Amino acid sequence: MLERKIIGVDMGGTKIHASLISGKEIISECTLDTPAKESEKAVLDRLIEAIEQVFQSDCEGIGIGVPSVVDSEKGIVYDVVAIPSWKEVHLKEILENHFKIPVYVNNDSNCFALGEKFFGKGIETSNFVGVTIGTGLGSGIIIENKLYHGANTGAGEIGSISYKDGIIEQYTASEFFTSKGLDGEELYTAAKNGDPKALAVFTEYGKNFSEVVKIILYAYDPEVIILGGSISNAFEFFIEAVWKGLGDYMYPIALKTLKIEKSKLKNSAVLGAAALVYNFKTETILES
Repeated sequence: MLERKIIGVDMGGTKIHASLISGKEIISECTLDTPAKESEKAVLDRLIEAIEQVFQSDCEGIGIGVPSVVDSEKGIVYDVVAIPSWKEVHLKEILENHFKIPVYVNNDSNCFALGEKFFGKGIETSNFVGVTIGTGLGSGIIIENKLYHGANTGAGEIGSISYKDGIIEQYTASEFFTSKGLDGEELYTAAKNGDPKALAVFTEYGKNFSEVVKIILYAYDPEVIILGGSISNAFEFFIEAVWKGLGDYMYPIALKTLKIEKSKLKNSAVLGAAALVYNFKTETILES
C-alpha cells in the first residue's frame, strides 16, 4: 500500500483543508478559513499556515486541488473565481521554495478522479470518469490508468456545454435547485421522508443528468462513471431517472456494461489532492 507521508490540500473559496496522509489514513489535519476577499499574499500566507500545521520533515510531497484552470506542469493557478485576487499565482514555485519538497497542483475535479483511482472505486478500473456535482459540475478523466487533462487542464469541463437555454451546469448543479427557490439539503431530507414533490424534483434532475452521462459516453466511452460532491448524496433519488433518460442513447449495447456509481471515498478532496503526488511520479496503484 501507499504508506509514505504525503500532504493533500483542498483549496476552496471558503475553507483551506490540509491533511497529512499515510496510506489511506489521515494522520493529522488542519482547516482554516480562506480570506478570499483579501490580497493574493494574504491567501497564500493562510495556505502556508495550514500546510505548516500538518507538515513533517519526512513528507515526500504536497498535492493541491484548486477550483480553477491550472497549468499543471508549471503549477500556475489562473483566475480562481472564488478568490478574486488569484489571477495568476505560481503556486508550485512559491511552495517548493518554502517547503523544499515537490508540489503538484491541479483542478479539483481532476483530483477527485485521481483520488478514486488511487484510493477508491477506480482502483481496478482502467477507464472511468469522475463527476463532481455540487455548486458546479466538473469531471476528471482517467484513460488507461492515467489522468487526461488536455493541453490546458481544460478536459472534462462538460458543465459549460450548451443545454436548453443555458449551459448544462445550470441544470445539473446547485443552480437547478436554487433557481426553483429550493434548498438542496431540505429537499434531500424531504425525499428521504418520501415527500412526492421532492421526489419529483429529483426525477427531473435525473432526466437532466442523463444528458451529462450521454456526453461522457459519446466523448470517452468509460467503463464506469463515479459521482461525488454534495448532490451525489441524493443518488438513490435520481439514478432511476438517469437510466430512463438514457433510453435514446445511440449505442445501447454500451449501457449493458456501463456502471454509474456513487463514490464511497471519505475525505475525497484531500485524498485526491494527495494522489497528485503519486500521479506525477508516474506511479500506479498496482505498483504500490
